[in-house]
Amino acid sequence: MLKWETVKEYKEVIYEKARPGFSAVARVTLNRPERMNALSLELRKEMWDALDNAAADDEVNVVIIKGAGRCLSTGASLEQVGYVYGWKDPKPGEKKPSTNMRSRLRYDAKNFQDAWQGVLLYPKVTIVQAHGYLLGQALDTFLHCDFIIGAEDCKFGEIEDRLGIAGLTLSPIWVLRCGLTHALDLCITGRIIDGNEAARIGLLNWAVPADKLEENVNNLAEGIARYPRDGIALGKASRRLLYDILGVTKGYGHAGVMHSLQTNIHFEEGEFAFFKERRNMGVKEAIHARNKYYELLDNPEGKKLDKE
Repeated sequence: MLKWETVKEYKEVIYEKARPGFSAVARVTLNRPERMNALSLELRKEMWDALDNAAADDEVNVVIIKGAGRCLSTGASLEQVGYVYGWKDPKPGEKKPSTNMRSRLRYDAKNFQDAWQGVLLYPKVTIVQAHGYLLGQALDTFLHCDFIIGAEDCKFGEIEDRLGIAGLTLSPIWVLRCGLTHALDLCITGRIIDGNEAARIGLLNWAVPADKLEENVNNLAEGIARYPRDGIALGKASRRLLYDILGVTKGYGHAGVMHSLQTNIHFEEGEFAFFKERRNMGVKEAIHARNKYYELLDNPEGKKLDKE
């Protein structure tokens, strides 16, 4: 059984290694539980610092990624979305200031293109331990890990498509994991599914009872970590060549560029504009309003809503 020793505790991330006597497994824990581990700028920076430390550690063969508190991650930090480009809310009577496209392209290339490819081609075997929620940008990122093990009651979904982007999150890794039909469904509707359904369609490697999740992940990590270090390295190199052959690694520029373009989306009268509502009512109420606006997408079987 793995026991953990903290190597470095950041503000929003904890980096650990299995100790004593067996240090081939490391663990990166997202530690922003009061915000359900939403991916703030600070958390992402610290997560990558921890992952870089593990990548440079010749002892480490396997890295587990998990979350503290109620979930792994609810996705992008919606109180920061947009502001990372330098957006500023106008004062009453002022026109909303614009930000230049080059700033958006530069940020999105790092945040999407580099991050997703960095996870896919990471030199150690990566295992995602998903409980509670794994949504939006966090799901997009961690889909690129080698293994995704989820609790049966964990909720998975591309909820950030409901900012108004209707399938922009569709990527090669989505199609490879669960097929085009399921990928189109989840990436256009943004609906949420549980761990059992996610495993059934191939989004997860497998789902387990929540109280068995950590044990299953630790056992898998310890078993894989017994491979020789060169074996791990060769396996990862082989997969990179396979991803090149399949064209997966050619598609990452698309993610950053398309995200930058969608930040210029124009909303017609009556359409739900999250950023406008965030400014008017705050993040929490804007999220509730968004969920209400798109509630029909959570009803794919055509059942009547209670209000009807």
